[in-house]
Amino acid sequence: MSELHKFLFDGLPVRGMVVRLTDAWTQILQRRAANSDTGAYPCPVRDLLGEMTAAAILMQSNIKFNGALVLQIFGDGPVKLAVVEVQPDLSVRATATVAGAVADDASLSALVNVSNQGRCAITLDPQDRFAGQQPYQGVVPLFGDQREPLEKFSEVLEHYMLQSEQLDTTLVLAANGEVAAGLLIQRLPSGGVNNLSAGRSANEDEIGRNEDYKRIALLASTLKKEELLTLDVDTILHRLFWEEKLLRFEPQTGATAPRFACRCSRERVSHMIRSLGVEEVESILSEREDVEVGCDFCGQQYRFDAVDAAQIFKPDAGAVPGSSLIH
Repeated sequence: MSELHKFLFDGLPVRGMVVRLTDAWTQILQRRAANSDTGAYPCPVRDLLGEMTAAAILMQSNIKFNGALVLQIFGDGPVKLAVVEVQPDLSVRATATVAGAVADDASLSALVNVSNQGRCAITLDPQDRFAGQQPYQGVVPLFGDQREPLEKFSEVLEHYMLQSEQLDTTLVLAANGEVAAGLLIQRLPSGGVNNLSAGRSANEDEIGRNEDYKRIALLASTLKKEELLTLDVDTILHRLFWEEKLLRFEPQTGATAPRFACRCSRERVSHMIRSLGVEEVESILSEREDVEVGCDFCGQQYRFDAVDAAQIFKPDAGAVPGSSLIH
């Protein structure tokens, strides 16, 4: 089962988390593979999306935020867009849009950053927005300070976190067809509340200077992807930090663990169809029997025939039209 572990280094300004996604991750892959239009992800795309999924859960768990965290990567390679959405209860969904051939050994640049124009965006979307409130979004390029392409997604997020939180962060991410996992080590803020949307603070003066963090980060960086994917969390933490005193929190497993869940519904799709306008929908229906919309995240298909569409555009439309849901 999927699990999330949080811990502190006793007496040191350093915290950590380990996430291992098993059932949550394989459900995402199985739904994609069952889609006859797309088929399964190529292995490099699968692994990138898995790393993104593990990272998004670590980031959502690392902040105090009542809303969705959306992690996106987009560019000019065959992966046009990859998206992961994590809710406050750690329910997660993920998808990627692939157009074109993907080499078996494709790197991050080959997947999404061919011309060094790729971007990574993190959006925090509050559940209860007040009037005029917009989601917070931060965007970083997929290159380093010298405009060199980054080939590890973990490096992209480390750069992002350093810019947005002004906190040193080390990430180790890995994924395959069965497991998506991640280890996060982060220097704690020197004072006050700090999260992805916080302003600049005195933490800027401590970046890269804390010797305790640097020692622990060096240990964390020795963790190999194969170890992260195959070893249990207790073994990983013992191998890395056996000389450190860890204060571990109750692990999130079972009902509180990360899990796959999709928020699509017939009502949401109805709103989307209404946004297309009457003329566009009537044009579609003139060529085929119904408007068919598929969810990229979970694979469910929704169909609206002419009667359903007419009900959508009725001025007093309240009920969700039709009931033709295809599994």
